[in-house]
Amino acid sequence: MKRIRAFAISAGLGLLASVSLFAADSAGAINMFGGPVYSGQPDLQATAALVEAGGGPNHFEFSAALVSMLGEKTVNAEVAKLTKQYGKKDVTDFLNGMTFAVKQSLKRATEAGVKLPAAPADLKGAKLASALVAAGTAPDGVWWSGYLFDKALSHAIHNQVMADIDRTHGVPYDKNIHRLLNQAMFDVAQALGHKDAKLATLH
Repeated sequence: MKRIRAFAISAGLGLLASVSLFAADSAGAINMFGGPVYSGQPDLQATAALVEAGGGPNHFEFSAALVSMLGEKTVNAEVAKLTKQYGKKDVTDFLNGMTFAVKQSLKRATEAGVKLPAAPADLKGAKLASALVAAGTAPDGVWWSGYLFDKALSHAIHNQVMADIDRTHGVPYDKNIHRLLNQAMFDVAQALGHKDAKLATLH
């Protein structure tokens, strides 16, 4: 009995040590395309609102979500700015890639048993855009795509979806999504008055 108890205590201490080590590691962990890992509770209400803004889970389009949040004139101006900065192909791949990423995220979330709540009635338009700016802003004030994706559903689902994108379209395509979203959301932050937001090094 004493031997069993000693073993249990030893195993428990070992488990606590490994948990502490994991916590220390995750605290400094970096996402694949830069920025810190977020391992807390996801912001499912913001995710649900984004999906609704883009046409719902069955008809989601990222471009539609942008128009719903910012208005067609602002979105057209931003797309023109990004096209001049990166070229038409990279911008088209970014918009299509974000649509794919959100749809694949919802699929992976369903497989994991994650159910989105009803979208909050008051989280629409510029208020939703501001919520996404806040969600993607890391503790050091830099806006990172990976930080937003971690918060949207979870870091684990974010990694699953990146693996899906890499298999389907390749790593450069995946990197392009993260890179352009960093720039686009920094631009949105500035337009909405979040002047303290910092631009990620990957842009």
